[in-house]
Amino acid sequence: MSDGSSIEWTQATWNPTTGCDRISAGCDHCYALTLAKRLKAMGSAKYQTDGDPRTSGPGFGVVTHAAALGEPLRWRQPRIVFVNSMSDLFHAKVPVEFIRRVFTVMEATPQHTYQVLTKRSRRIRRLADSLDWPRNLWLGVSVENEEAAYRVDDLRSVPAAVRFLSCEPLLGPLSGLDLDGIGWVIVGGESGVGCRPMDPSWAREIRDRCQRADVPFFFKQWGGRTPKAGGRDLDGRTWDEMPTRTVVPAGA
Repeated sequence: MSDGSSIEWTQATWNPTTGCDRISAGCDHCYALTLAKRLKAMGSAKYQTDGDPRTSGPGFGVVTHAAALGEPLRWRQPRIVFVNSMSDLFHAKVPVEFIRRVFTVMEATPQHTYQVLTKRSRRIRRLADSLDWPRNLWLGVSVENEEAAYRVDDLRSVPAAVRFLSCEPLLGPLSGLDLDGIGWVIVGGESGVGCRPMDPSWAREIRDRCQRADVPFFFKQWGGRTPKAGGRDLDGRTWDEMPTRTVVPAGA
């Protein structure tokens, strides 16, 4: 687990699984794959193989880490925790039983608020009724363009405490975005080598739609060569709106 995350909309990260693979345009310049290669070179144990001790690779094969499950239990002060910043909890290679174990840890640590973000919305829709959803879990889907908008409909079927959208990297307009049942929206541009530019009108349209629907809006970055290159101001101000965070006392 990492405390003091540089991600603007969270406070810590927890990776009970690592690894993923590309499934849509938003994955083309995956920061986590690049970081995994760097961590492997540095000797980080989680990224030394692709899940098979007989092989070596970029360290980004999907692997579950049972030893990491107890990490949040040691944190007493409330934190907002981004789950699997280096993976996707709902990847097909993550067993349902392991997902349940992750949910059990969330339930056992109600002082924390957990944010889970996925591109595998069809799997969460199929599994939703078979999981016990903790009250301190926010579930989001990535929506980078119109082709990924189906994930919003899948998300609406999930009984998470907060359903949110991460429109990052925003690669096109989302003119038909329906915010019914959505409790938070994050928008951001792409960063890194070869980053694809974000048209300001795309971000403004989503912001205005959020304001009309009374949905908290968070503008993370414009993007560029580095995450901070373009700054965070949208029309002369920063947008750091968050859902109301409900902290359940320990033992409740």
